[in-house]
Amino acid sequence: MSSQVTVRVAQEIVSHEAIVREAYLDSVGVWTWSVGITNSSGHTVFPRYKDNPQTIRRCLEVFEWVLRKTYVPAVAETFDGSALTEEQFGAALSFHYNTGGIRRATWVKRWKAGDIAAARTTFMNWSRPPAIIPRRRKERDLFFDGVWSSDGTTTVFPVRKPSYQPDWGGAENVDIGPVLEDLLGLSDGPPVAEV
Repeated sequence: MSSQVTVRVAQEIVSHEAIVREAYLDSVGVWTWSVGITNSSGHTVFPRYKDNPQTIRRCLEVFEWVLRKTYVPAVAETFDGSALTEEQFGAALSFHYNTGGIRRATWVKRWKAGDIAAARTTFMNWSRPPAIIPRRRKERDLFFDGVWSSDGTTTVFPVRKPSYQPDWGGAENVDIGPVLEDLLGLSDGPPVAEV
């Protein structure tokens, strides 16, 4: 099974999430930073990044660390014994990063049992709130059809104050490929310092 976070896998997940370079309050009032990272990820977000914007490189460095520390092991364990392509691994990792539900997802059980049609259908059971449906379709199409949806760019949002909400009007698209290539090329080197 492939369980390597490649540049394409990271780009795919980041394209669904976006980057916010300083701490903001998400839609349910949780302090969030970078690529959807919260304190519960094992990395302290608040108060560390409130009014303290970081470089895109630092945002992606911690994102990659969180993936390796928390999300990759759960996906690898869930699919243990199954050969996954890069596309399947990327889709499963994106699904788990968004839902936290890879271990209990019916679609995984159906896929492992060889019932591909049922797996494809039940993948879409994870479609709440309705705004998540486009992402879920892209993950499904990546897992079952090998169709990547990211072009290597992501949206970077500034934070509006005093509400600490993302400023949707101030967004810019950024090519994150070179930063990811550099970071992932160093993955055999020393681990990221205490994050």
